[in-house]
Amino acid sequence: MKKHLWAGMLLAPVLLLSACSGKADTGGQAAGEQATNLRFAVVTHGSAGDAFWDVVKNGAEAAGKEHGVKVTYQGDGDPQKQSQLIEAAISEKVDGLVVSMANPDALKASVEKAVKAGIPVVTINSGQEKSAEFGALTHVGQSEVIAGRGAGGKLKEAGIKHLVCVIHEAGNIGLEQRCQGAKEALGGQVENLQVDINDVANASATIKAKLQADKSVDGVLTLNPAVGVAARDAVRDSGSSAKVATFDLSGDVIDAVKNGEILFAVDQQQYLQGYLPIVFLKLYKTNLNTVGGGQPVLTGPGFVTKENADQVAKLAEAGTR
Repeated sequence: MKKHLWAGMLLAPVLLLSACSGKADTGGQAAGEQATNLRFAVVTHGSAGDAFWDVVKNGAEAAGKEHGVKVTYQGDGDPQKQSQLIEAAISEKVDGLVVSMANPDALKASVEKAVKAGIPVVTINSGQEKSAEFGALTHVGQSEVIAGRGAGGKLKEAGIKHLVCVIHEAGNIGLEQRCQGAKEALGGQVENLQVDINDVANASATIKAKLQADKSVDGVLTLNPAVGVAARDAVRDSGSSAKVATFDLSGDVIDAVKNGEILFAVDQQQYLQGYLPIVFLKLYKTNLNTVGGGQPVLTGPGFVTKENADQVAKLAEAGTR
């Protein structure tokens, strides 16, 4: 009797834990089955192979894997082609859509069509000002004006008086806002210089020519990591003493910051711009949660300087920064 009594007492907690565990597992499986049926499309103005947008893609795919949803990523810098990709996602009846809007007016019709079709939309990176107007749930990214002001303030601290702000995509309102913010904070002379992101070698030559033609330019602010490296080369090749700063990260930019060739890089933590919208869309689809309260969810700006570049470099190698 005692042996049976003790056996029963020992077995009872195990059975209780097993019962509780069974309920939890069943619930987890049900949620997982529901989640794996969700399909979210990410359509950006950044093509695969771009150092910046590859990190956005990594974030979106990691979130999809961790939260049990299917995520597809497509990008095209041509607004018309990007709009066509959005239209295709609508035709496929995806459960959610993530869109960057470098040229909001060109995407207005397709984004509004998605919303009208009952597809929740989260905008990222660019187009914050039009996000709510077009019907998106929220916007994830940095305020380009605020980020520009932050960069301008740091350049002012570095003693810059005459700044060239290099715009690499014509018509990209976010880039223009960065330059405007830098101008507001710097207080000195700021002029924009147009280059083509699709021809980095020519961009470097254009910056070099500007530096050679105007010796008063003592600062160059670029808005893309590849162009940042091109500006570093242009300064070196022109014999200029201008200081370079850039937006966004790449391995080359981080190395240049560590070596003192670039003052700093503005980090908008683009991994979050891929990751967070997938989480937000899943929460909306499964629990009707919304985020932001009508305000954007800011992912930056942060700054990578010589002091923290080594730490960030390790994270960049993993594809998360």
